[in-house]
This record gives sequence, structure tokens and C-alpha cells, in this order.
Amino acid sequence: MYFSQFKKISLSILAVASFFMVAGCTSLTDLKADLSESVFGREADEKPDALPEIKETKISKLLWQARVGTTGNFEFSPAYEAGFIYAASANGEVLKLDAISGKPLWRINVGEKLSGGVGVGGSLVIVGTQQGVVYTYNLDGKLQWKAKLSSEILSAPQYFDGLTIIRTGDNRIYGLSAEDGSRKWVYSRASPSLTLRSSAGVIVDGGAIYAGFGGGKLVSIRADNGQLLWEVSIAQPKGVTEIERIADIASLPVVEGPLVYAVAYQGTVAAIDRMNGRIIWNREISSLTGLTLQDGKIFISHTTGALYSLDYATGKTFWRQALLKNRQLTTPVAMNDALAVGDVEGYVHFLSRDDGALVSKIKLDSSSVLSIMAKINDSTVLAQTRNGGLYAVQIK
Repeated sequence: MYFSQFKKISLSILAVASFFMVAGCTSLTDLKADLSESVFGREADEKPDALPEIKETKISKLLWQARVGTTGNFEFSPAYEAGFIYAASANGEVLKLDAISGKPLWRINVGEKLSGGVGVGGSLVIVGTQQGVVYTYNLDGKLQWKAKLSSEILSAPQYFDGLTIIRTGDNRIYGLSAEDGSRKWVYSRASPSLTLRSSAGVIVDGGAIYAGFGGGKLVSIRADNGQLLWEVSIAQPKGVTEIERIADIASLPVVEGPLVYAVAYQGTVAAIDRMNGRIIWNREISSLTGLTLQDGKIFISHTTGALYSLDYATGKTFWRQALLKNRQLTTPVAMNDALAVGDVEGYVHFLSRDDGALVSKIKLDSSSVLSIMAKINDSTVLAQTRNGGLYAVQIK
């Protein structure tokens, strides 16, 4: 999955100069590292770098911890809603906890292994299985209905306006009645011959659903009937082999005002007009876990472990933090004046939102932090680990 040394040498001066202007790097050293990650950095297949010694200027502490069960090879994302936490695990357990104390309020087992969840909305708790079964519970943990879909459910279902929106592993998105699970519509599309097995779900905003697919495709569809509004390619496959040509959107898009932002693995990050799918700007950055946006800045976890802060209007680089190389970072979570990311060794790192400096870290357990953490409030983040831990961490 790497470019040859010959191709590296043959880059033109004009291309390098153009990249320098777009990336907004402040030195040739920054340019070299940024260019290497953006164009040649394909995946973190090396051991994580040793953690750097840092001067901690903030204090991070564990508020509470709980057990929810191991996740196997699946990605689960805990959900925070109205003072409560909802989480699930591969062994079929679904758990509701008090967000302040971490005290379990109920724990149920659906009776089969789970592969996706948790979605919360419309007074429903929604999870899915590897066999494509959706289980929907009320907020007291009582089963409301279940429905069989076409393929495994690898992401958290969404609720919108009387519908549960569910994505399956065979590139289908379903709109089911939140009342009884009856099918209202289905959107489907073909996939490239080789694509990532992604746990990316969908985002619903303003009556539209946004979802990324293989080949760098981002689509917008109507939430009420599943009809396609537009489709755009934010990344073009490159390279000789099928593996080199993977350019999938493997993370959630982010909606902000009139724009939707998305980033592709081995591809680009782009800002797209929500009305017509027109690309406003893009630049080459690769990410598996995705981005977040806060106060006019985009924060991205690069595939190789660097963190970027970009201007949401132009894509220009504000800062880049490269001290967490190959640590398989999670989607960033924006907090008060800090940024939180988890890593493959069970750490949660906190960075300054202003300049990317590492300001604190905390060890949760010996397993990796799952890619999507939940924000309880501006000072507290919730992390789930692959070994089954659930941790509320506060930064001050």
C-alpha cells in the first residue's frame, strides 16, 4: 500500500509548491511531514511509537468505570442521552447507566451476538446483529420490536421523525417505522470489487441522510422516502493494485451549517455544499476514524497517527501534532479548550485545541479504545474499550 521510492522522487516542484500553499505549512520540515502523510502515508502498520514525555498542564481523572462486555472484532459506540449512558457488547448485552455515577440501571441480553449499536432516539434504544436483526427497546429495557434485514449491522442505528435509519453491511440503508419496524423504504448501491469492512453509519440532519461509501462516494438521500438527492466523489482511487486503490469513506460525515464534511481513507478531506453536492474545497488527507468540527476548526485523526487542525472554510492547516504516530487514534472529541483522542494501547490523550500541544493523558486498560467516544459534557468524555471497559474521564 505504499508508493515506490521512484514515484516519491519524481514529484514535480510545481506540485510541491502547490501543496505548500494549500496546506499552509510554516516550514520545510512541516511541509515534508505533511506531504508524506497526505500523499504517501497509507496505514499505521508499524508498532505504536513510544509515548513522549510531556509537561501536563491539565489534570485528567477517571470519574467512574463499568463493565459492558468485550466487543470482538466489532466497533460499538456508547451513547449519551438526557443524563443516561447506553452501551452494548458483542455478547448480546445492552446496558443503561446513570451518567453522573456510572451506576447500572438495567442490563439485558438480546439472546444473540451483537455487531452494531447503540442508537438512541424517540424513546428507543436500538442495536443490531451480525445476522441482520434489529432489536429495539424502550428506555426501560423492554423489547418493542425486532426486524430482519439483508445483512450484518455494523454501526449505530439512527432515529429521525418516526423512523429508525439502519445501515447494513451490503451497502443498503433502511428506513423502518419506529413504531413497529415495518419497512418504509430502502436505498441500495453497488460497491467496488474491494472495499473496507467499515463500521461507518449515517448522519441525519435537516431531513437528509448523509453516508459515505467505497470509492470515495458521499451521498445525500431524503430521510422520508430514501430517494437520492445527490452523489459526489471526494476521493479518486490511485495506485496499481486493488489494495492501493481503496479510497473509502470509512467514518461519519459531519454537518455544519450549509456544508457537510467528509474524509476518505487513502483519499481526501472535503467540504461539500449540502444543497447540491458541489465540492467547496478539498485536500489530500487520509483517515479511517474521521473528523470533528468545533468553532470554525476541523480536527482530523490521520491514518498514520498525526492530528490535524484545519480551517473549516478553506482547509488550511492551523497545526499538526505528530507525537502519537501509529497509535491508531479514535475520532477526536472537541471539549472546552481541549481535544480528546483514544489510542490502541488504552490511553486517552488530551491536546490543546489552540496549538495541538499534548496537555494530559490517562490510561484506561490494556486494550484499544473504540473509535467513537461520546461527550457527556464539555469536560467529560466517555470511552469504551475492546476488552469491555466503559470509562468516564474528566479533564480540568
